[in-house]
Amino acid sequence: METQEALRHQLDSLDDLQSIVRTMKALSASSIREYEQAVEALRQYENTIELGFAAALRDHPGWPTDVSTADDGPGHGVAVIFGSDHGLCGRFNEQVAEHFVQRMGHKEAATSDRPRILVVGVRLEPVLGARGVEADEVLELPATVEEITATVQAIIQRIDRWQSTGPHRSVRVFHNGPGRQLQSRPTDQHLLPLALQRLQQMGRREWPSPRLPRAFMAEPALLSSLIREYLFVRLFRACAGSQTSEHASRLNAMQRAQSNLDDRIESLTGRFRRLRQDAITSELLDVVSGFEAVNSD
Repeated sequence: METQEALRHQLDSLDDLQSIVRTMKALSASSIREYEQAVEALRQYENTIELGFAAALRDHPGWPTDVSTADDGPGHGVAVIFGSDHGLCGRFNEQVAEHFVQRMGHKEAATSDRPRILVVGVRLEPVLGARGVEADEVLELPATVEEITATVQAIIQRIDRWQSTGPHRSVRVFHNGPGRQLQSRPTDQHLLPLALQRLQQMGRREWPSPRLPRAFMAEPALLSSLIREYLFVRLFRACAGSQTSEHASRLNAMQRAQSNLDDRIESLTGRFRRLRQDAITSELLDVVSGFEAVNSD
């Protein structure tokens, strides 16, 4: 049978949980805004890189054909998949893992006949493993916006190493993006090779100044630098977008948790009040009974 003390202890525990949920909601909401601001700040830099391509392609119109090559074909290339390092974010990792398997048609295969897989987010690795996908390397996610740059540089280093040792020219990135009503939406992007149509679009951009640019680097070095910076920007946006989505999923989960806690606290409070009222009524009846017994004597 429940006692007032037991119900009071449960209510105190729920109050503590409610405080934690409110704190996590506040942290997630502030983190979402930080990552959104990081993506917004990167747009100007991305515009500069595209202008660099426009200037280079204007002087070297043959580059689009040279740069845009066919995919490596099924079973090759590099896949970068962003997940999470922390829990309490619903089916965040499951969604991106299922999207990867669906898009790549990935099955267990020999090492030489599958793409190199770089997982960013330690909680994603076992989720992929349960679907027969083995990661070649796993990196931790950056803890703050400021650490994204170092993480993206580490990703590019891995890509460079794999491309230098095998037929892994193509690069695709898989991640969750923020959707409607704080829901995660899995997506993927083909980063390399650069699409011919995309390069032609950048090459036709109107130069924003009457002073035309000039390149002072050798053509291969200039092209390599532009592609590297383009890859950096795209990976940065994917990482920031994934973490925005993760915090949105966590905020959504915390809102559901708070709703459940409110219902549970309301139910326990009602039971506690009934028990307390029953105890008060019983004590009053004992007093009345005692008083009547004394008077009868």
